[in-house]
Amino acid sequence: MQPSFLILLDKRELIMSRRIILTASLFGIAAVILGAFGAHSLKNAVSADNLAIWSKGVEYQFYHTFALLFLAQLVAAKSKLLNLSYLFFTLGILLFSGSLYLLATREILNLGFVNYIGPITPIGGGCFIVGWALLFVAVSSRKAVQYKD
Repeated sequence: MQPSFLILLDKRELIMSRRIILTASLFGIAAVILGAFGAHSLKNAVSADNLAIWSKGVEYQFYHTFALLFLAQLVAAKSKLLNLSYLFFTLGILLFSGSLYLLATREILNLGFVNYIGPITPIGGGCFIVGWALLFVAVSSRKAVQYKD
């Protein structure tokens, strides 16, 4: 007899949960490395304003890494909205934080296209908002979240 608190996942759910956790782990590792790089190496190479931009990218990457870890715990709910939330959080990290990292280092990278990626940052922010909205709808809607018996 299994304890009542144990939730058994089917193979598909286990794969999705694993995928989310692996994604969050990679983003978490990257956030720690990028944060340390910003604190120790970039502080002497870029302006204070650009260092603040870099830090904001790291901050939001961490927030949404934790959101992904939380999301992995809800996979047993079998919701397409939760899968979409995973996608939008992932895109948000890549677009929002990624564009901030490039913008913060444009002084030292000398990449011509970096001056034109400013509009990507709010698209990434929009992805974060959509991810949170999808999570809200998935959890608040009885039809959207169906737990296995």
